[in-house]
Amino acid sequence: MASGRSHRHVGALADHIIRALKEQGFGKARVEGLPHCDWVLIDAGDVVVHLFRPEVRSFYNIEKIWAVDAPHRAAAN
Repeated sequence: MASGRSHRHVGALADHIIRALKEQGFGKARVEGLPHCDWVLIDAGDVVVHLFRPEVRSFYNIEKIWAVDAPHRAAAN
C-alpha cells in the first residue's frame, strides 16, 4: 500500500508500477480505479498494490482489516 498526494500523483504512481511490472515480465496486470485515481488497485497475480489519496486511505482504513488483533480474525479462531 502506498499513498499519493493528489489524483495526478496516484495516477502517475500507478502508471509507473504498471510499466515496471510489464518490463519485468509480470504480464498484463489487472487495474481498477485508474480513471478516478482515488484508490487504484493493481493486481499482478502474486502481487497486489493499493494506491490511495490520503483522505481515501484514511476513510477505508484497510490496514485495520489486516491487523493481527482485528475482530474478524479473533472470531475465526
